[in-house]
Amino acid sequence: MSQPKIAALIVAAGSGTRAGGALPKQYQQLAGKPMLAHSAQTLVNHPAISNVLVVISSEHEDLYTLDVPYSHGGKERQDSVRLGLEALAKHAPDYVLIHDAARPFLSTTVIDNIVAALGNDAVIPALSVADTIRTRDGATIDRNTLLRIQTPQAFPFAKILELHQKNKIAATDDAELWLQAGGKIVYVEGEERNRKMTTAEDMRMPITKIGMGYDVHKLIDGDAIILGGVKIPHTKKLEGHSDADVVLHAIVDAILGALGEGDIGVHFPPSDTKWKGADSAKFVEHVRDLLAQKHATLNHLDVTIICEAPKITPHREAMRTRIAQLLGTDISAISVKATTTEGLGFTGRGEGIAAQAVATVSIA
Repeated sequence: MSQPKIAALIVAAGSGTRAGGALPKQYQQLAGKPMLAHSAQTLVNHPAISNVLVVISSEHEDLYTLDVPYSHGGKERQDSVRLGLEALAKHAPDYVLIHDAARPFLSTTVIDNIVAALGNDAVIPALSVADTIRTRDGATIDRNTLLRIQTPQAFPFAKILELHQKNKIAATDDAELWLQAGGKIVYVEGEERNRKMTTAEDMRMPITKIGMGYDVHKLIDGDAIILGGVKIPHTKKLEGHSDADVVLHAIVDAILGALGEGDIGVHFPPSDTKWKGADSAKFVEHVRDLLAQKHATLNHLDVTIICEAPKITPHREAMRTRIAQLLGTDISAISVKATTTEGLGFTGRGEGIAAQAVATVSIA
């Protein structure tokens, strides 16, 4: 049996004014490229899709830069879909996936789910409702009867074209026309990431930044070493202006680097006597507060301790717990590991301990 011919239609003719900005939202930059380009690229690259057509406003031709065929839409979304379907008719597809450009993060998984379910019925991606739903007059609605509808919505091509050409009743989506005509719908699993971008708030995508930190301190005679906020009995201690906790110092520098806020010496200069012998926990709490001020979230922290002694493994979980506590995050976001230099260098000779840290931060 031959494979069905599947086309995709992306509806992008709207004004997109609710998102604000100088451009219609479908042409605004989102994660490094125009919003419209995200779903268009996903559909073009999918092996099951033979043709992709974008419907745009005739007033937006100067804004359209994609290497994907386009046609002009109409005054209303329904008009644009009809005109797009008519433009696709020359390719004689068996099915069409109709997608809104305002849902940029369409995945191949959702397309796969739709293609696998194609038949005589419409195929719609949807999500269940987790929140309690209540009307303004106080009536609670059974959320198990509700679905959050997404796109692309897939239909036998000839039938949905006929419905759009004959039906002049306003519909919120293409499935409504299908249901009004007595058609049936098969629902497949959608994805949260396939959400619709409507407002300026929706358009604010978190920016991920990475910072690196490194610190080293000399070992001198003593009775304990402080690493990662944990006191470890030992025959030596680390020498420094504060408590010389190389692990926490590297962490602070990594987070400051991700935030573009300089280094630990800028915030806690060694020339300032008030930091002499200070608990490095104060430094970590400072960057924790900076994260909050900048509406940033620490996604992950990876620390490597470089030393011959003491053994880190017995204390690793205590360090992870203390670091997570200081940063106000879950322990799952904290990685602590250790290595030696096989007797090479100052750490190999037991003259000092070094630590490296990499912090991954999302900034809203």
